Amino acid sequence: MKKTALVILAAGIGSRFGGGIKQLEPVGPNGEIIMDYSIYDALEAGFNKIVFIIRKDLDADFRRIIGERIEKVTEVAYAYQEIDDLPEGFSVPEGRKKPWGTGHAVLCAGNVISEPFAVINADDYYGKKGFVALHDALAGEEPENGKEQICMAGFVLGNTLSDNGGVTRGICSQDEDGKLIGIVETKNIIRTESGSGAAAMTDDGLMPVDAESLVSMNMWGFREEFLEDLRKGFPVFLKEAQDKPLTAEYLLPTIVDDLLKAGQADISVLKTDDKWFGVTYKEDKDSVKKAFEKLVSDGVYESPLFG
Repeated sequence: MKKTALVILAAGIGSRFGGGIKQLEPVGPNGEIIMDYSIYDALEAGFNKIVFIIRKDLDADFRRIIGERIEKVTEVAYAYQEIDDLPEGFSVPEGRKKPWGTGHAVLCAGNVISEPFAVINADDYYGKKGFVALHDALAGEEPENGKEQICMAGFVLGNTLSDNGGVTRGICSQDEDGKLIGIVETKNIIRTESGSGAAAMTDDGLMPVDAESLVSMNMWGFREEFLEDLRKGFPVFLKEAQDKPLTAEYLLPTIVDDLLKAGQADISVLKTDDKWFGVTYKEDKDSVKKAFEKLVSDGVYESPLFG
């Protein structure tokens, strides 16, 4: 079986565990967290390695609370995103507290990734179909067209909205072969009163948005060569970020978009009809818990998940 890894972005989990850290909020009937369901779905889809990207100061607690459970069922590796993990010749700008972003996080995991890999957020529930689609794409033969092959799960916009406020989504446009043409970041998207539509709140009022549009939810699939893209691009980013030293971030969507515009990559948009869950607002927690209760009662998941 071909090795494929699931990389989980968890370095932003916070400086302590417990109250207020949304990635560790229990959402399942037996105290399961969202990460548990993502790992379960990934393993079921065929992924056979989990990579946690965390901070070094969280290592002992993370292993005890999460890692040791997962190590019993699959291979696990750890990588550490630290703000001072920079190329030679660069230093942390004075006053910088913000991490360097998702691209830097994956770059920090380069020494433990040697296989095709998917990347997800720690605090998002993606459903089963996206993991199956990404795994099958990564485990398959790579087309020999001279371009880097990247894939992403494309979620139906209407399945990703919150009932408690506006959200920001990257709305995708594709060609007839399902290849990504571009992503337009759209802010403050809400459900319309009918419940079946969507609109973006703008200074000029509500702008209708197609609820059937496919959007990116930061669920990506990459081949190993993408790590070299990250290594080459990070120093360039740091030089260009000197005008925003405290806030600039090296982000996966921007990096992918740059490769797309340069004609260096084909990005396949793999549609999934699954409903996305996330705790964007405090008020989302109750609805997310009820959603997982229904998934368990419908037999989609066992509880507890890992015995």
